[in-house]
Amino acid sequence: MIARTVGTLLASLVLTWGAQLGAQVPDVLNGDRYVSRQGARGTIHFALPDSLAAERVLGFMDAQAPLPGLPPSLPSDVTAVLTHGPEAFEQLTGGVVPEWRAGVAIPEAGMLVLPYREGPSVLDAESRRTLRHEWAHFGLHEYLGDLRVPRWFDEGYAQWASGGFDASEAWRLRVLLALGRAPPLDSLALTWPGSREQARTAYLLSASALAYLLEPGGERGLALFLERWREGRSFDAALLRTFGVTPSQLEEDWTAHVRRRYGWLLVVSRSSMFWAVLAVVLLALARVRRARNREKLARLRATELPDHPDYWVDGGGPVPPPPGVTGGP
Repeated sequence: MIARTVGTLLASLVLTWGAQLGAQVPDVLNGDRYVSRQGARGTIHFALPDSLAAERVLGFMDAQAPLPGLPPSLPSDVTAVLTHGPEAFEQLTGGVVPEWRAGVAIPEAGMLVLPYREGPSVLDAESRRTLRHEWAHFGLHEYLGDLRVPRWFDEGYAQWASGGFDASEAWRLRVLLALGRAPPLDSLALTWPGSREQARTAYLLSASALAYLLEPGGERGLALFLERWREGRSFDAALLRTFGVTPSQLEEDWTAHVRRRYGWLLVVSRSSMFWAVLAVVLLALARVRRARNREKLARLRATELPDHPDYWVDGGGPVPPPPGVTGGP
């Protein structure tokens, strides 16, 4: 049982049926609409109206920093497609990509499919992280060759390489585990997640599990693990040799770690309901205090001497006694 956060990249997806989709590529890219541009790290196909955006994407690919735990030359050659419309995107991805996606990596075909978005959003902060996420998928698959990569590790690695585990979302893990809604890590398959919320859960699980696994050794431990995995061709054996755990032990340890580190206090402090209730309570306390202050002020004013007491005459002297009343003893 093993696997952003939310991850978490909701904007990305990795497909593993590149052989099926590869046959569709010429139908889309070999027409008159698309041209290509070669860069140092890959090639980008784009429609002429999108040439400026394509240049930016190609420049971003060429400037990528080395991926953690992998040789700096990987990935060596990526084909990116900046689709000009939804029809081309659907054709290249087989029409099976969720509507919330913003990028699709197809490692077996060496192809990255991006829907064109106008303006600065082409390479805004979210898009840059999405591209880095997909870039990590390509590098990992090229290094491991034909080895089967568990989905949780694939997504967790891409999340870790594109920014790491978002600890601010960790409270969600505590809730998922407590409610029994966190799926086993090894159940994360190609057909799951299907919805946006499931994707948030899947990326969060994947990123947090990998962050926990790599916490002791960091990038050095990751590089050693990947090397042993590639040479021995066994994920389980490399995991046991490098980190001293089996997949089932890893999940048990990770679950205990989440429950220990991200307790209910963190859950409550991160809960929007908690802050809503706290705001109502503070508002009520403020109103009670204002009412008490008004009551206290009214009592003080009742005991104060008036500015012009009735027993003083306008000239400052005492008021003469009423008729029939003597003023002396």
